[in-house]
Amino acid sequence: MSPEEFQPSKSRMWVSVLSLIGLFIALYMLAHSVGLMGPVLCGIGDCAAVEASPYSRMGGIPVSAFGVVGYTLLLALGLAGLQPRWAEAPGIAGGIIALAFVGFGFSVYLTYLEAYVIHAWCQWCVSSAILMTIIFFLSFAEFGRLRRSQ
Repeated sequence: MSPEEFQPSKSRMWVSVLSLIGLFIALYMLAHSVGLMGPVLCGIGDCAAVEASPYSRMGGIPVSAFGVVGYTLLLALGLAGLQPRWAEAPGIAGGIIALAFVGFGFSVYLTYLEAYVIHAWCQWCVSSAILMTIIFFLSFAEFGRLRRSQ
């Protein structure tokens, strides 16, 4: 397929846009976690309670750092997959599926902790979980690309 005939994937465009938004949220929360800024602005919920809980870190690493890494990788794969030469690369499709699955599962776990263990909600965490859920469902389009590449 020539570059003139190439039609970029709308699902990958959305994965890229949503990953960028998620990256900004994760960076905001990470900046707070490492002490680069004051209290988290939280109009809905109790972000301070969530951030103060022992579940806000895993192995001493802020949970938001995992979000930064995950959203950065999803953004990079989404943008790379919009390029004609990598549009049908199975590695791009598989990477998006894998990262979306892991990110969605991690979001479900963190949302469970907020609801049933911490008993507090953070609007930024919930926003990130919603973004990751949408990205997860958008990643289903990648299964078709994987089948075509075999």
